[in-house]
Amino acid sequence: MDSTLTTLTDKAISTKEIDTDDAAALYEIGKKTPFLLMASASQIREHFKGSTISLCAIVNAKSGVCPENCRFCAQSAHYGTDAPVYPLISSEEIIEKGHTAFEAGARYFGIVTSGTRINSQEEWKEIYKAITGLNEIGIKPCGSLGMLDDDTARNLKEAGLFRYHHNLETSRSFFDNICSTHAYDEDIETVKTAQRAGLSVCSGGIIGLGETMAHRIELAMTLKELDVDSIPINVLNAIEGTPLARVPALSPIEILLTVAIYRFILPDKEIKLCGGKEKNLRQLLPLAIIAGSSSFMTGNYLTTLGRDTKDDLEMIRDLGCETT
Repeated sequence: MDSTLTTLTDKAISTKEIDTDDAAALYEIGKKTPFLLMASASQIREHFKGSTISLCAIVNAKSGVCPENCRFCAQSAHYGTDAPVYPLISSEEIIEKGHTAFEAGARYFGIVTSGTRINSQEEWKEIYKAITGLNEIGIKPCGSLGMLDDDTARNLKEAGLFRYHHNLETSRSFFDNICSTHAYDEDIETVKTAQRAGLSVCSGGIIGLGETMAHRIELAMTLKELDVDSIPINVLNAIEGTPLARVPALSPIEILLTVAIYRFILPDKEIKLCGGKEKNLRQLLPLAIIAGSSSFMTGNYLTTLGRDTKDDLEMIRDLGCETT
């Protein structure tokens, strides 16, 4: 094995302090010997996470007409796409979808709403009822509900929400290329607000937006500094009608190298591969676990189709792993 790779693998396990220069070195190693890098990332995953892979699912609880102009998003009101548009669905429907996900094998279930934030008290009442119902099922309720203030975050915690999801989407230095309707610091503050309330936090981003590996490493370092619990990695599924519809797709190996480097930088965190994994990794999807993923989003996404959970469970078992 490459001596630098051995040194950095040991460093990730013993100190959890891989820095930006280390990460850049890992990328250079990975470009030459990608499967060697993945094997080392797998070693780190197994050290901190064992052989357990967790599954989460989501419901698109409120869709479309978002005032934000994120250039990848089918739900933005700024672009003409075929994404569905509807108001918040009922708590009963959210609970029913959560029950279906739980029966299929997911153990985390996210309520996702479009828009900058929830302002309606009637909508909050439905969301709180849904959280209660999901807890009764036994699935851990998560929320992706836009920007938060301290009072709302505390209310969510008291209602029984387990985890709050709020992506940074990309690095600070690349963010202006992706969104101009809110500031990066607003996203950072929402993550910190959820943490202050005692919520577990899930925050990551999307790769394949036109950013470089240096931008991805920068994002990983920000997430490390924020000490978030779960890091979702989405891969752009280019949607017709959005400004990024013609962005060239990342190669499967580039995606896997990104996952592996995130495992080095965030060795004891949950690295979750989410939207776009099937379309972009194709036959190499199982290698995401070897590359360091310890979690998958299963089922369908917000506006695109995903994979049947039974296929994800089969893949996990065939790799000698198990689910929680």
